[in-house]
Amino acid sequence: MYYQGVLTKMKTEFVDPIQYYLIMENDFLNMNQLLDKTLTMEFVKYQCLKCGLDKPIYRQGYCKSDFFDIPQTGDWIMRPELSTAHLDQEDRDLAYEKRVQLLPHIVYLANSSNVKVGVTRKTQVPTRWIDQGAHEAVEIVETPNRYLAGITEVALKAHVADKTNWRNMLKSDPKNSKTDENLLEWRDRLKTFIPKEAIDYYMASNAETLIHFPVHQYPEKPKSLNIEKEKTFTGTLKGIKGQYLIFEDNTVFNVRSNEGLVLKFIIN
Repeated sequence: MYYQGVLTKMKTEFVDPIQYYLIMENDFLNMNQLLDKTLTMEFVKYQCLKCGLDKPIYRQGYCKSDFFDIPQTGDWIMRPELSTAHLDQEDRDLAYEKRVQLLPHIVYLANSSNVKVGVTRKTQVPTRWIDQGAHEAVEIVETPNRYLAGITEVALKAHVADKTNWRNMLKSDPKNSKTDENLLEWRDRLKTFIPKEAIDYYMASNAETLIHFPVHQYPEKPKSLNIEKEKTFTGTLKGIKGQYLIFEDNTVFNVRSNEGLVLKFIIN
């Protein structure tokens, strides 16, 4: 039995453990049901998520020309502090930017490979945390737009990390973790560094959200699979965390970083 389609990030369902779904052309795969089964992945071609053409993917699932043109990949996506829709100023498409930037945003702390600060739209809670492989998280500021969340993140990342070490995240079994820190203590500690423009949006009493991933075996030395180069890979699926598939031989495959690739999945 095989399935084929262009990769987009796995859809998730916030239950215990997280349920993962890979959307194919005419069907979908519940990836949790494939745990402990042998899975073959074959690279077929490229398919840009914007133009649909078989052109090499540059970043985020898009070919190079589309990446530098569409509003979904503007600099403000990765750097929220660059948002300007609240000033009625256009970057690439003001109507789109207003729809995204002028929504409530959350500044949060998460435990994944380490304590980190991040920003996401309120509607993306807890999806954003799941995609990052965070096993616990807490909201600390809720702002009315992306810009205020962005400048808050900039202020706080001078005192706490804003990146996840993907190898450590994948190796980390929350049940045996000795590196977790208390997110509520971190929230209280960081309050003094919140910019004055955002301090009124501080959230002082939120509880932590706990996330459990479907992992039967954590990789000791994760090695990333380059399916474009290898063309095909076969392995026994042992876990799913963040947007990574974890195989028995320590190979890991980041679905999200391979968006725009058409793959065939063969279930043995």
